[in-house]
Amino acid sequence: MKVKFLGAARTVTGCCFRVELNGHKFCVDCGLHQGNREIEERNYNTEMYGIKDIEFILLSHCHIDHSGLIPKFVKEGFNGDIYTTHPTMDLLTIMLKDSAHVQATEIEWKNQKRKRQGKPLLEPLYSEIDADNSIPLMKTTGYNKKFSPIEGLEVELHDAGHILGSSIIELNVEENNKKYKVVFSGDLGRPKQFIVKDPSKIEYADFLFLESTYGNRLHKNEEASLDELAEAINYSVMNNEKTIIPAFAVERTQELLYALYFLIKQGKIPPSIPVYMDSPLAINATRIFDKYHGYFDEQSKELFKQGENPLKLKNLKFALSTEDSIKLNTLKGPAIIISASGMANAGRIKHHLKHNIWRPGASIVFVGFQAQGTLGRRIVDGAKTVKIFGEETQVKAKVFTINGFSAHADQKQILEWMENFKNPKMKVFLVHGEYESQKVLAEKIRDKFGYEVYIPDYLEEYELIPDMVTSFIKEEEKKMSRISIDWDFLIDDLKQKILHLEKRKQNLSSLDWVTQSELRDEILDANYLLSKLISSITSS
Repeated sequence: MKVKFLGAARTVTGCCFRVELNGHKFCVDCGLHQGNREIEERNYNTEMYGIKDIEFILLSHCHIDHSGLIPKFVKEGFNGDIYTTHPTMDLLTIMLKDSAHVQATEIEWKNQKRKRQGKPLLEPLYSEIDADNSIPLMKTTGYNKKFSPIEGLEVELHDAGHILGSSIIELNVEENNKKYKVVFSGDLGRPKQFIVKDPSKIEYADFLFLESTYGNRLHKNEEASLDELAEAINYSVMNNEKTIIPAFAVERTQELLYALYFLIKQGKIPPSIPVYMDSPLAINATRIFDKYHGYFDEQSKELFKQGENPLKLKNLKFALSTEDSIKLNTLKGPAIIISASGMANAGRIKHHLKHNIWRPGASIVFVGFQAQGTLGRRIVDGAKTVKIFGEETQVKAKVFTINGFSAHADQKQILEWMENFKNPKMKVFLVHGEYESQKVLAEKIRDKFGYEVYIPDYLEEYELIPDMVTSFIKEEEKKMSRISIDWDFLIDDLKQKILHLEKRKQNLSSLDWVTQSELRDEILDANYLLSKLISSITSS
């Protein structure tokens, strides 16, 4: 078996592993790359996926960083089966179309600017039609039911405890008269979170592909996280301002409703404070959650038996249209606004941040992981100003980071889950994590279990044979995996431009006053950006 890492390799997005087995090729997950411009460019460069040769996809769950490239595959000719759970397929009927809509909106905004600049117009990655055409390809199965998509491969899905319908993917392989087991953890859930069950225990694998999002961190406990959320809300209430919560539309938003339900019940936040769900996707996802109570944990099932439904708070209001969303920014007084996306990189949340992040009495609450290169990451890292819709905006609101609501297991919980494995010769591949986090977790695993641990890089390929692992990467792909930056050239070029400006200084004085004022403002803007750049390097 060969496995090529087309995403989630030393990063947390774009999860996709291409597998070659017995002359067949398939993918485990098919996610969208999210982050800065260089990272998102990978979504367009799909030649290395070999889409025309992919026969089927095994999908761990519906989050866009695991599923969001499926319509791109379909657009480029993929028509194989996509195996996943029933709730995942239901959620993808709304999520993939929403992803296409968000991209179209973002591209339209960028193209307005490019038109004015005379630049070529951009095209969305895929359309809503491509998203719709993806759904009929999905074949659903339940947990703990084996199926065989090709000869020599038996697949079984187990509950990953991450979000509704999420899966650990277990592959029982027969190749060259040898049998072995490969396990992909998917996104491994945090035990004891609201709504979903704890992750299933797996006892044997020869090769384990393990997520490592929080490989170097520990979450706060649930009670402390609830208290901190109450603190954030009460801070903005006291200042007559809003609490803005960027949250993924699926699972995190629903878990927040549960958290607010318990805080109101415990008298820790005002029961009358309006809660606005400003995400059509989250609204529709919440309705789908209500269809699948059988997948919920025992605590949630007990609440429903008692006639309680935290997904339907009495003070919950929906912002369905764009007009509804805009009205929230003119709303006076305290309110809680939950909006997507969770990393604040796209969607309506950017508008709410633009209108509130500069307000000293407001609260901005992050309840999930913020990937490198995202707006959310810059805010939680302590940026004094951030650029939103091209405008530099001061960060004056109080920023709260509450990782206790994460749907990912932390370092301790990952290690505890691994204690169930019985094979001392198991090989571990750390995926879906940033490199510094992965290095810490790798050492913990080696020290605790004595396993061989690998940290694959983007576009790297491994050949797996029982008791043996080999790695290779093509030279041309190695250059693509991490684009080198010529800092000497960039800084020298900047110096030359400053020298040219110095030579033209006398000419500046001869210009009319209005032109001089405009040029002065542009130089001040350039100075500000340069100072900000220098400050960010010094602090890192």
